[in-house]
Amino acid sequence: MSNELELSLSANGILTITMNRPEVHNAFDDVQIARLTSALDNASADPAVRVVIIGSTGKNFSAGGDINYMRRMGGNTYEENLADGGQLARLMKTLNFLPKPTIARVQGAAMGGGVGLVSCCDFAIGTASTKLALTEVKLGMVPATISPYVVMTIGEKAARRLFMTGQPVKGEDALTLGFLSQVVAEEQLDSAVETLAENLLKNAPAAVTLAKQLAIDVAAGDINDALIASTIKVIADVRDSDEGREGLSAFLEKRAPAWLASSD
Repeated sequence: MSNELELSLSANGILTITMNRPEVHNAFDDVQIARLTSALDNASADPAVRVVIIGSTGKNFSAGGDINYMRRMGGNTYEENLADGGQLARLMKTLNFLPKPTIARVQGAAMGGGVGLVSCCDFAIGTASTKLALTEVKLGMVPATISPYVVMTIGEKAARRLFMTGQPVKGEDALTLGFLSQVVAEEQLDSAVETLAENLLKNAPAAVTLAKQLAIDVAAGDINDALIASTIKVIADVRDSDEGREGLSAFLEKRAPAWLASSD
């Protein structure tokens, strides 16, 4: 992995993926997109990884597409643009459906595709100065490949407004919209991210993965007999699992469950 994307896995299973292109405000090109996708694919398959943090160096989280990359894309054929859009779409899909909890550490600005990364994470922690903007229309473009995740995050009406105006949102407004899950003081950003990651590690690993998938599945369907039946099966499966039995036994016996005892 290039030093433009740095990976660090702690002993307790927190993987930090750091975009390290501060000179271009962590904008990404096709190479960086491939690096991020590969890192997430590996995290998904690695049982040692229990929480993933997406962060970056420098003043800003990510400026979206790198200017030189966009200049190259301007000379693409239609077929090449389809293939290139597919790479970014795969990155977003991989991050959104990663079977591990994900946290975005958002300092400074997140623009365009950077907003996509924030929207695909389960949690996003920023500060009062954190600014998110979808400015594609100012360049004659639209936020197409990231749109499913932005709309999922902030809702259709808010997405319409931001897609059409390119207007930025900051701090508490980004929290109210749903882009951010927490806003903290600048000096508390790292500790807030660490505290959240540590709290996630206290929960049963398989249950966390299943809980994330449950929310995705329920959100995608109507509340009908089929959906209700699937949720009944989920709880029956969980109660019949080793982890479920251990969790209930630990609660009744007033002791730490095995997943906590093994991490001490």
